[in-house]
Amino acid sequence: MDVDSLPVDQRIREVLRKRGILRLYPPQEKALRKGVLEGRSLVLAAPTASGKTLIAELAMALKALRGEKTLYLAPLKALASEKYSEFNEYWSRIGVKTALSVGDYDSADAFLDSYDLIITTYEKADSLLRHHAPWLRSVGLVVVDEIHYIDDSKRGPVLEMLLALLKEHLPGAQFLALSATIGNVEEIASWLDADYVYDEWRPVPLREAVYKDGRLYFSDGEVRIIRDEGGAVPSLVLDTLRAEGQALVFVSSRRRAVSLAKSLAGKVKAYADRGQAEKYAEMLLRVGESRELASLLGRLVSSGVSFHHAGLGYEERRVIEEAFRRRVVKAIVATPTLGAGVNLPARRVVLDSYTRYEPGLGRVPIKAMEYKQFAGRAGRPGYDEYGEAVLIASPRDDVDELMEQYVFSSPEPIWSKLGSTSALRSHVLASIASHGADTREKVVSILSKTLYAAQYGLRGIKRRLGDILSFLEGKGFINRGGGRLEATILGRRVSELYIDPMSAAIILEALSRVSRRLRDLEYLFLAAITPDMPKMPVRSGERLAYMSYLDELEAVIPDTAYGELEPRELIAAAKTALMLSDWINELDVDSIVRRYDVGPGDIRSYSDTARWILYASSELSSTMGLEEHAARLKALHLRVRHGVKEELLGLVAIPGVGRIRARRLYEAGFKSIADLYVAPPEKIAAVAGVGRETLRRILEYVGRDPSEADKVKLPGKGLLKYT
Repeated sequence: MDVDSLPVDQRIREVLRKRGILRLYPPQEKALRKGVLEGRSLVLAAPTASGKTLIAELAMALKALRGEKTLYLAPLKALASEKYSEFNEYWSRIGVKTALSVGDYDSADAFLDSYDLIITTYEKADSLLRHHAPWLRSVGLVVVDEIHYIDDSKRGPVLEMLLALLKEHLPGAQFLALSATIGNVEEIASWLDADYVYDEWRPVPLREAVYKDGRLYFSDGEVRIIRDEGGAVPSLVLDTLRAEGQALVFVSSRRRAVSLAKSLAGKVKAYADRGQAEKYAEMLLRVGESRELASLLGRLVSSGVSFHHAGLGYEERRVIEEAFRRRVVKAIVATPTLGAGVNLPARRVVLDSYTRYEPGLGRVPIKAMEYKQFAGRAGRPGYDEYGEAVLIASPRDDVDELMEQYVFSSPEPIWSKLGSTSALRSHVLASIASHGADTREKVVSILSKTLYAAQYGLRGIKRRLGDILSFLEGKGFINRGGGRLEATILGRRVSELYIDPMSAAIILEALSRVSRRLRDLEYLFLAAITPDMPKMPVRSGERLAYMSYLDELEAVIPDTAYGELEPRELIAAAKTALMLSDWINELDVDSIVRRYDVGPGDIRSYSDTARWILYASSELSSTMGLEEHAARLKALHLRVRHGVKEELLGLVAIPGVGRIRARRLYEAGFKSIADLYVAPPEKIAAVAGVGRETLRRILEYVGRDPSEADKVKLPGKGLLKYT
């Protein structure tokens, strides 16, 4: 089907033509025949780059032109941001207003009422539903990107309950679920009351192979000898580059990603465009929070190679991904985080290992579903005539067995992960506090709409429900009497703040039993021991050092936490709290990276979560009349957000200033907004790191004319160096 024959508004067809889209792919045509543009719900399971997202775009554009909203759900903030940039660029041309909402969980985001397309994460959407955002009633289409995340133990229960509730609250809405890997597409479609399309067509043919002892064994029987370049990965990468392709190498650990990228640099640089590569290397130095890390990345990128993992900052990842898309970076060595939906295809995808370390289990094989996600990145439409996915076998592996286990296999079925007590207690409280379940039967009725109920029945949930309700009542979150359930003021606040009821119980038990104000480190440790807070890994050689800190911190640990946490988790929480303490006391990022073996992205991730727990703790303390704790926690959550001492909170509130510029301004005598209001602009500009744009923002924030910045002669700036 060509674009001109699409049954859509002419303005939509014009957008597609300007993007160079003239004909639909086979999976897209099948989706249209299923009535997706007539408002019928659909599960679309098709390979990466087969055009699933375009179907969502067509459906949402139609809804927007009819005055209905679309809620677009993504599993990760990075993926949500990527979709926002794409959709806003294309569809603003016909007046579709797009918004991104991934932050504050304690808001209904009323401003979203004026937008047609709201892109958000699963967790944020669940929070909006708990806050009864009135604009949700205008949603006519719900798009679920990467619906296979229902099978994820962390995000799966959130997505599953969210979809069950949206189906209940939006009975007339259309649901469109997308994934490249669903083993039980018919079952998922049935649960969503939807039709389905399952198609294996790809715009770029995929060839799959196992590599062993210098040979590629392809699934079609071909065997190809690969020139030895000093190891499996270098041999496969350089073989790709010689054919003018790009390579993505997936590894199971960050250390492996960094070491492999370093070892590849000297071999890949012969294929690099040094002029273009060095431009991106300099970009990395400008955006990087860690100078040492940015310098390392710069040296690698200048040679045409890079590593990629969650420890990198958002801006660093963005630069690396852009350099790869523009074919400046020839090879990326990445951890699985890059495979989670980010659009970054390559001629050849290499899996360095098919096992992964799991705590308590050791190294375990990855699922076929995950292999298919990686393999689906192979083949770049418009650039590659084919893609290759290569699984590296170890010396003891049998090629035929790996073929059967991964290449010839289908993705596993998606299974509900809602059955755990930790997942259920939050959603049971939300059902009572936010979704009108005032009896046990109504709680069960809500849970009966879930995939868990469809796959397992309700016996297991009913068996645990009594204990969960007793816990919620015992902690003061609900009242039970005469067969009725009612959330207390505290319980409603816990649900709205989007934290685990166990986290709230730990925090309030600890704070209510002490009359003194806690030290900053104790508050941070209290946040770190909650189940909502991820704990930093502790190596065996570090255990004794961090155990010594527990002696001074264990006084704040409530009995409830002792029942939930193992000793190793308490040690990890101590390490996490100490890292956060260094962050708010303005230790530089490079020192934190070295001291705790983390990356800038980790610092941001831990601080973002801790900030929210501290904010929630402040709100709960206020609800319970613990005002002294509430005041200290409120200031502390802002310090964690910005990574500063309390004296800088006024300055870091200025957009674009940040912790480093704020400290420099403070030391130059600008200790408050009032100081900046009366200061000559040229004196502000004399502070290191204050460029014209930053000066303009400062002047505007303090209530002065920002055009004064244009009259200031700025001091000379030094050249950036990455070597």
